[in-house]
Amino acid sequence: MLRVPGIETPPVLFQWVHEGLEPFLVHPEVFGCLRAKDVSCEEFQLLVAALDGIYSQLSVEEQRNLYTGIKLFLTQDESSQNCHSEAIPALNSTAWFRNYLGSFLEHATVEDLQLFGDEATLQKFARDPVNMEMVGNLTLLRETALYYTFLLTSAPAFPLSSLPDEFICYLSPRAVRNLSKEETLGVAQRLGKSCPWSRGMAGGRAPSSLAWQELQVASALVRNLEDFTPEVLGALGQAVLGLSVSNIQDSIPEEHLEAALPSLGSIQGWNPEQSRAIVDKLLLSGYQILDGQSLAELGTLVGGLNSSTLQSLAPEVVLEAIQLPGFAQRLEPLPSAVKRTLVEKVSSRVGHPSELVKLIPSALASYIPKSLLVFGEEKPNVQDLNNKLWTREQAAMFFGDVVKAEPDFSRLSQSVLQGFTCAAASAVGAERFQELAKVMRKRKVRLGQDQLSCLLRMVTLHGIPKDLDSYPKDLLLFLSPSDYAAPGNCSQFFLNIGEANVDVLPREAPRRQRLLLEALECLQVPGTAINSAHAGVLGRLVCDLPGEYIRSSGENLLKDLSQCGSFLPEQEEAIRDVLSSGNTTFGRPAAWSVFTLRQLQGLIPVLDPRILQQIPQKALSTWLRNFAWDSPLSREELATIITQLLPRRHKREDGCPADKEITEAVLEDQLMPVYYTPEELRACLRNVSLENRLSQVLTYPFSNPQLAVLKDYLHERYPNGYPENLLSSLGALLPIITPEEISSWKMSSAETLAAFLRNQPQPSDSLASAAIRRYVELGNALNATALSAIGSRYVCLLNATELEAIHPPSLKLASLDPSACSQETKDLLYQKAKEAFSDQHHLPAYYELILPYLGGAPAADLKALSKSNVNMNITTFVTLRRDSLMRLTPPEVEGLLGVNLPELAQWQNRAPVRDWILLQKQSELDKLHLGLTGGTQEGYINIVTPKFPASSSAPLGAVAMAFQLLPALLLSFLIVSILS
Repeated sequence: MLRVPGIETPPVLFQWVHEGLEPFLVHPEVFGCLRAKDVSCEEFQLLVAALDGIYSQLSVEEQRNLYTGIKLFLTQDESSQNCHSEAIPALNSTAWFRNYLGSFLEHATVEDLQLFGDEATLQKFARDPVNMEMVGNLTLLRETALYYTFLLTSAPAFPLSSLPDEFICYLSPRAVRNLSKEETLGVAQRLGKSCPWSRGMAGGRAPSSLAWQELQVASALVRNLEDFTPEVLGALGQAVLGLSVSNIQDSIPEEHLEAALPSLGSIQGWNPEQSRAIVDKLLLSGYQILDGQSLAELGTLVGGLNSSTLQSLAPEVVLEAIQLPGFAQRLEPLPSAVKRTLVEKVSSRVGHPSELVKLIPSALASYIPKSLLVFGEEKPNVQDLNNKLWTREQAAMFFGDVVKAEPDFSRLSQSVLQGFTCAAASAVGAERFQELAKVMRKRKVRLGQDQLSCLLRMVTLHGIPKDLDSYPKDLLLFLSPSDYAAPGNCSQFFLNIGEANVDVLPREAPRRQRLLLEALECLQVPGTAINSAHAGVLGRLVCDLPGEYIRSSGENLLKDLSQCGSFLPEQEEAIRDVLSSGNTTFGRPAAWSVFTLRQLQGLIPVLDPRILQQIPQKALSTWLRNFAWDSPLSREELATIITQLLPRRHKREDGCPADKEITEAVLEDQLMPVYYTPEELRACLRNVSLENRLSQVLTYPFSNPQLAVLKDYLHERYPNGYPENLLSSLGALLPIITPEEISSWKMSSAETLAAFLRNQPQPSDSLASAAIRRYVELGNALNATALSAIGSRYVCLLNATELEAIHPPSLKLASLDPSACSQETKDLLYQKAKEAFSDQHHLPAYYELILPYLGGAPAADLKALSKSNVNMNITTFVTLRRDSLMRLTPPEVEGLLGVNLPELAQWQNRAPVRDWILLQKQSELDKLHLGLTGGTQEGYINIVTPKFPASSSAPLGAVAMAFQLLPALLLSFLIVSILS
């Protein structure tokens, strides 16, 4: 096998790998045969070198299988020295990683490396120049890179200045302790140049965060320093985030902070306590924000300004600051409440939408109230709009203006195109509309269900177009295979469906369920077993498969299921059955490694205690330390795993154990929950202040008993209610906080209410209602900031008194959707919204502004809207106020629905459309050409008893209806009298 002619050339080798070596690719254990064939280490080294030459041409799965086989050959005799011996000249090379693993080292875990040699041997391998050069060009697993760097730096007095840049990003906190000032600053500067975390981009996280390992390294560097001069603070770069609040308050003079502002204000990642401590110290020392320049100097520290200071800033100061390029570039990581306040300040001095769009930096654009983006007679600057990121609601405000002003739709950004509205699209003409729809496909624009429904209706107005593939793939969600292609080609239809955004349709939507059934029929799936090829065609529809399919399909679905994000209970149970069976390549949970957990990452939330208890604790803790924080797992899901690592029996302690003192280093460690039982945590917190660490500590995955200890700690510290600066950091504690406790809190501003309501996870309705009530009790107004915080999530909690107190202009600056609220709430908010937007009622965008409130609109206002080409979607139509809908005539309904009128037929047998039909003349319904039946025939009378809900805004509704029916009742009485 190793003597194939020409095997040393990549083309011959590549062919041999995929033909002669195919069993090795599929079954790595076959590598064990090479030892039986007396293949020597020298010969095996030649094979590895040859395979290394085609490494980049292999698929990841092929690379992994070959690596598994290589590892098997090297360790099959359970000896870590199979191909290394200092006593044998041919086997004593320390370039062992290069010789026997090559690029396949990318797939090695820490456990694997430890099989290849003891720590002393591995240190020699790691420090070999040939190995170091090779590793510098590889992408190792994170845990392996950290371990490799540990091997390099663990030698006594190892000079970090000699550590190659490729390894500097994987330094451990231990490696940077006890350095001199010069060494500390040298490492910090190298981190700034070489490491992505120092530029705020690690692991795909937002630019305002650091991973716990990075934060620990930064803190360890800072602890080496005693004198924080402006030069030192500047030289630390991003490592300055290692400063504790006590460092800021006690160790840095005010004048040093002010002198270092140019560098401190450019740092991304300050936590709330740090930025607040720096800003408070600056303001107390006399720093004044008198103009835009002095505000801009704060940079990313603006987030440390309290609400009263922010509100006191003159609009002209903010307007000047945001026009300074350096300041505009530092706004992204600021808290949303600060961003919203800055936008309010600017918009109060800028009257024209075009000017506002031009002036507001990109980082603030999504906070502009949508009512301020109505251009009216003003022509928008399309390029300015293209350069900003908008929400879908915002883009809908100016979409109509843009498609009129822009002759070339291909120049429109994805962000602008997502504002697609039926009314605007129907006005551009059929040919231009097709061009617009095709551009949306190229730009991969994500639309909502109602937008897609309208888009499809307009695309298929004259039948299914032959070039349907040129239009957005999400349209296929509303079609069937027979609409798409000739019979027999349905698999291509579902391949495209698999690439579409299936989540546009709710999981329980009949259309989505029908798609799955059609897909299974198309694929001719026998029984309930899905193979890998079927799964590839189904794509995201795999996430909808019932539990019986998951069980029958075994491992075939696991890879696709790991991308789903959430599951129904029966699906979770089926996944657990498959994983715990041991009949997968992962084996039984007791044999899982860190690498296994990485492969299963998307399914880890499904694991229950029964499975978690079987996983080796070392694998779990290593996975948590190195990978969990970049995973999509929530704090609660991680807490479930942490619970498995805690001792089963809690030993009672009279005091804090000597080795468990809570130090700064412990408070910076996200694995802190692993180190303490609830009893130990209670004992060790007694002499510790968490005030300046709370927002950070409460993101750690503490178990519920540990959280109860933290809550007791806060109650002891603040018996009269939590201070306002803590209310934004309570997220993890919310499930164990009661509404009664909130009644003692201070909520002196809308910003405080907003900070509380934006906790993650969000407060329950009972807690939110208590917080809103407390806020109002203290005499605070439900202004735009408060309403924005309340949002659609909590607006239905407002009572009539609170709703009446809302000042209509505040609704222009807030975004609410009361469609899920009581009719009384919808009626009250509609009247206030109508007043708020009254100056814009003559503009096309008025419909988009009033749309969320239409559930409270009286019939007269709906009749007026029917003349404005609004193209109301059917979802909105069927949720209109019932008594208002019943008063609409067929022509008025046609005017309201526009291009969406055909969808009325799908509702003719369901309320409220069925009840509306019964009140109409059949001759009028026939004019709609929808096939609606059930209306009043000429010469006949349908006597219907409508069920109208009581409405505070229309108390005469029932009386008026009675008068409408009076002629029919009298006629019936007359006929009965004559016949008798």
